[in-house]
Amino acid sequence: MSKQFQNPFRPGAGHPPPYLAGREEEKKKFLKFLEQDVIMENMILTGLRGTGKTVLLDSFKPLAIADGWKWCGTDLSESASISEDNIVKRLLADLSVVTSSIAVGKEEFRRVGFVDNTESVELKLNYGTLLQAYEQTPGLVSDKLKFVLELAWGFLKESGAKGLVFAYDEAQNLSDQALKEQFPLSILLEVFQSLQKKECRLLLVLTGLPTLFPDLVKARTYSERMFHVVVLGRLSGEASRDAILKPIEDANCPVQLTPESVTTIVDLSGGYPYFIQFICREVYDAFIQGSHSVPTDEIIRKLDSDFFAARWARATDRQRELLTLIASLDNCDEEFTVRDIVSLSGREDLGVKPFSSSHISQMLSTLMRTGLVYRNRWGKYALAVPLMGRFMRRETGMN
Repeated sequence: MSKQFQNPFRPGAGHPPPYLAGREEEKKKFLKFLEQDVIMENMILTGLRGTGKTVLLDSFKPLAIADGWKWCGTDLSESASISEDNIVKRLLADLSVVTSSIAVGKEEFRRVGFVDNTESVELKLNYGTLLQAYEQTPGLVSDKLKFVLELAWGFLKESGAKGLVFAYDEAQNLSDQALKEQFPLSILLEVFQSLQKKECRLLLVLTGLPTLFPDLVKARTYSERMFHVVVLGRLSGEASRDAILKPIEDANCPVQLTPESVTTIVDLSGGYPYFIQFICREVYDAFIQGSHSVPTDEIIRKLDSDFFAARWARATDRQRELLTLIASLDNCDEEFTVRDIVSLSGREDLGVKPFSSSHISQMLSTLMRTGLVYRNRWGKYALAVPLMGRFMRRETGMN
């Protein structure tokens, strides 16, 4: 392999591709959010795994900074949902990244009711200072958090910032814990909705699986009016070809792909960015070693082993029978209903024992918890893993 040109394709989770194809419209939409004088709409990026949500979110950051905005955020781990205290600490820790260089005098704090016990003449808005302000503010968790965020925004605004983006990936992990009387998701929504009404330019950008938006609406019904949802799907044929060819246009690249090879990669990938990167990495390595065509069978076997098999293993034997019915649907790769599945139940050629509609509903709920299926707000279901239908048809001998 040429030392001057290494394999450019990167199929890792969240790794930026060598060329981000087909997402210009989404970038334009994000820039529109930054143009709001008063923040009335926040942004949700949603889609199946492998559609490039994390990569696109990362691409928004330099756009926001170039427009005069500050940016903070991270992945929302499941631990952020454990308690209200955890989500507060998460927000303050992220906020402190952009405020810690701001120095403010003690008198300025006293004007807004914050009393500092240190001897220093001025304070930095670091995590410790923000946390102390939070702890010394009376009221409920939401009251205290609103006060600190509004306080910090005031100083950021004085420093010349046009606004502040709070960007969180994997936001589907955030949920209320009613049995434990902990409501971190509701607090997040309430605080931002309240501060935005007060014309604080704090923009919330969340990415997550398709369950994210229904969960937000369930937590606070006004979320429906608070967010604009951008759904990331598969790339168009043209964008898929750009994602394949742009990274190897360099004159030093030792690999050239024929139009037939490109068409094969597009078909195999289904237009999903992760699969394009995975397949192109394998094709690149094969061509370097003398292959002149896409090793389709070998790549499919590797995809099945590396990506799909572990997910399939989560299902019980009876759940696999239900998934076999789903894989037989013409609309398997889109949305389907319980009625669609019932229509196939009992067909002798599929070799699956019949299911009642209530049994199907119960099993779909279980499959949702294992991450194989999701349900949208309209009561329709879909497979939660792209191209899973193709894998199940191969696994059950339907292909």
